[in-house]
Amino acid sequence: MHAPNPALASQFAAARQDGIVCWPAELGLIRVSGDDAASFLHTQLTNAVDDLSAGTARLAGYCSPKGRLLASFVMWRDAQGIVLQLSADLQPAIQKRLSMFVLRAKAKLSDMSADHAVVGVAGEKAATALSAAGLPVPVAPWAVESADGTTVIRLPDSAGVPRWQIVAPAARADELRGTLGTALLAASPEVWDWLEIQAGLPRITVPTQEQFVPQMINLELIGGVSFRKGCYPGQEIVARSQYRGTLKRRMWMVSGEGEVPAAGTEVFRTDDPGQPCGMVVNAAPAPDGWIALAELKIDAADAALHLGHAEGPAIARGDLPYAVPLTAAD
Repeated sequence: MHAPNPALASQFAAARQDGIVCWPAELGLIRVSGDDAASFLHTQLTNAVDDLSAGTARLAGYCSPKGRLLASFVMWRDAQGIVLQLSADLQPAIQKRLSMFVLRAKAKLSDMSADHAVVGVAGEKAATALSAAGLPVPVAPWAVESADGTTVIRLPDSAGVPRWQIVAPAARADELRGTLGTALLAASPEVWDWLEIQAGLPRITVPTQEQFVPQMINLELIGGVSFRKGCYPGQEIVARSQYRGTLKRRMWMVSGEGEVPAAGTEVFRTDDPGQPCGMVVNAAPAPDGWIALAELKIDAADAALHLGHAEGPAIARGDLPYAVPLTAAD
């Protein structure tokens, strides 16, 4: 069995116990400012934006006209506008694409990534450490509180581990990471990815762009799609998948041994080796190998699954922290 290096092993243990602080990797930040920021984004994203309050973060997707996800976001308001957090490898292209559709709207997109940073904390002592650092400690999942230009978001638990995300100007974030590190173990970004996967929260990256309609990665199950809002790119296809029973794929947690698979790696089943039955969305090291979120054909979810090809490494399917319906109508 492939085991993580000793440093990662101690970090996994700390996350489940007293707590960790880390700098999540590969995240980009776009700020949308201006009088029409909310109304503009409302016409582009899968979730409602016009009623987004200052105290709440939401998930959302950005689709092609064919209903395939170009990006996934965590979004919230700050003092200057609405912030979109996405995979860093997508940030420049998505910012450019959204800017093309601003037209006459009073909205401006800017890259926050150069002068802001994200800090993640998790574990039993994380809330106490935040408070000791002079930061707010929002309680409910996706609750947001801000102070002195710094935003704290309460994220959903990961296998019972409480988590928060801090977004601050880069110098302040560096200072906070040092301060929080006096009470919490400094951890690798890979540990944060492990926590995100256990929470069942997918993130679109370059290898998985335009591979999934939102429901294929359970985006509507975790609050990232509104079926009551007006049109957005791909809206008709997303709605059809929801209401006409055409959805044949869903996302599950999977695990295995050996090298951590890359996003976009195909999954095969033993009893139908000719065509892939799924794809890895996100993956990370785990205490006993690796763990991933994978989109799978619904009828393959209970089959013998393999990574890369039908005779590749065996993978096991696990359960997410929320129920996955077997059909769109369930």
